[in-house]
Amino acid sequence: MFKGNLGDIIKQAQQLGENLKEKQALLATKTVDVTVGGDMVRMTFNGRSEAVSISIDPEVVDRGDVRMLEDLVLSAVNEGVRRSQKMMQEEMAKMTGGIDIPGITS
Repeated sequence: MFKGNLGDIIKQAQQLGENLKEKQALLATKTVDVTVGGDMVRMTFNGRSEAVSISIDPEVVDRGDVRMLEDLVLSAVNEGVRRSQKMMQEEMAKMTGGIDIPGITS
């Protein structure tokens, strides 16, 4: 069944857990940038899917079209969350060798 003894398996699991914590800390420092509306709204997200900055072109505000601005911000937030989650999944898949581990890679 298993190659190696139970102690070795436990050590490997502990090492994987430590590596996972290190990788998550590293991912928190990585960012993805999102632009929508022809650069009218720009946002940056970290590896935890948190928005860390937003920049809105003053021209969008001067138009007084609040609905359009709301749509642009929502689009930027949704795209940023998608991209940051994808970045995290790709990095975790590298660490786990492509093995799908629920809660880590999916």
